[in-house]
Amino acid sequence: MNKIQTSLTFALLSLVPAVAFSAGNAAAGQSKSVVCHACHGPTGQSVQPIYPNLGGQHQDYLVKSLQEFRNGRRQNAIMSGFAANLSDADIEDISAWFASQQGLTEIKHK
Repeated sequence: MNKIQTSLTFALLSLVPAVAFSAGNAAAGQSKSVVCHACHGPTGQSVQPIYPNLGGQHQDYLVKSLQEFRNGRRQNAIMSGFAANLSDADIEDISAWFASQQGLTEIKHK
């Protein structure tokens, strides 16, 4: 009986979305992301094609990217400068904000 309960518990927990375990406060991230708006737009929809759209992107990807800009694993003069002074909480909040926005719904061919 114990094996059945364990298996059932594991199966149910595997169905819980990863978002439920995400850190970060999207509301706080909205105000912290103001500096990002010049290139990425207020909701993560880029204002120029050379800047990536952040809206709707996976939060863990955004966190990892900002951490890598901050610690120098990813190199970009603009992003490294912006990320250098972000705390872990800032990164989590900003990532939560952009992840909570609408993302790309279709791929546009040039």
